[in-house]
Amino acid sequence: QVQLVESGGGLVQAGESLRLSCAASGSIYRINSMGWYRQAAGKQRELVAIITTGGSTNYANSVKGRFTISRDNTKNTVYLQMNSLKPEDTAVYYCNANQGVYNYNYWGQGTQVTVSS
Repeated sequence: QVQLVESGGGLVQAGESLRLSCAASGSIYRINSMGWYRQAAGKQRELVAIITTGGSTNYANSVKGRFTISRDNTKNTVYLQMNSLKPEDTAVYYCNANQGVYNYNYWGQGTQVTVSS
């Protein structure tokens, strides 16, 4: 089992920044990747950014150039730096860890990000 605990959400104005953190604990071996997804009200959950154990990153087109995903392996923590936030970034942000040969997914409890115009 992998436990994921997110923090850092909140209410900001358009153009401001936030940094989300996700701390992993438990059986954190053979993690293939960690990432951030978001789900806005009435919409499906979507990928925001992902980082593999090899350090490769991938971003949704809507956040490229504004968001940066990074990790600290010594703390088993992944971060999402969000700059130039827009109202359309408003959503619940979920941390994800993908593990093992069967690509099992673990999810955090989610953290709300609200961007006012």
